[in-house]
Amino acid sequence: MEVVRKPFQGVGNIIRFNWHYYVLSAIAIIALLLTRDYLPAALRAAVIVCILLIILANLVSLLVSYFIYDLSSLYKFNWLDNVRIGSKIININAGFDETSTLLKTKYADAELTVLDFYNPTKHTEVSIKRARKAYSPFPNTLRTSTTHLPLQDKSADNVFTIFSAHEIRNNEERVAFFKELNRVLAPEGQVIVTEHLLDTANFIAYNIGFLHFHSKWTWLQTFNKAGFKVFNEIKITPFISTFILTKNGTAS
Repeated sequence: MEVVRKPFQGVGNIIRFNWHYYVLSAIAIIALLLTRDYLPAALRAAVIVCILLIILANLVSLLVSYFIYDLSSLYKFNWLDNVRIGSKIININAGFDETSTLLKTKYADAELTVLDFYNPTKHTEVSIKRARKAYSPFPNTLRTSTTHLPLQDKSADNVFTIFSAHEIRNNEERVAFFKELNRVLAPEGQVIVTEHLLDTANFIAYNIGFLHFHSKWTWLQTFNKAGFKVFNEIKITPFISTFILTKNGTAS
């Protein structure tokens, strides 16, 4: 049976898990309005501009998020139709898993193993903690570290990391993680990495929030150091990139 996401589920989750940010924005707007009349006339126009910029930044980020997470084909996974999917697939998340149920539905005949490398000492964002309280993990999810996956060598046909690998902030740790993916991946297997990028489109969408993402150059360096090459790159809206990775030297 097809799993259908609720209307506004994506943007609703963003507001639900990051409500403190919007409260702070509202407080800033109120404070600016309260102080405006006490400022010199020359500064009052600047206050209005600041208020408008705060409102605009919030509206743009929410509208883009609605477009990505609720209107686009992201969670329909039809962009995977031309990707070779085998009988043993791994899905790795970082504390919040919106995709395992969808992948299990799409690839019902495949054996799905779900890993979670969430570490509360490293992943301290309050949004992740709220998401973990709101959503139960996929059944039989295995806890893991980023540097050692509880899987045998060459045992996976496909490994998915969807909006999770960017949570590994340390470059060396991220390379070690992808080396582990290389170890567990079958010789002809593929890794599917879906992420926002540190680029112009995401800056326009999320302003300084885009600093939480990694640049394409950083990802390519990580893949190369871990022994991968980019077999294909798929753009899911201007704001989301998926890299299809194969082992270096693997025939297509």
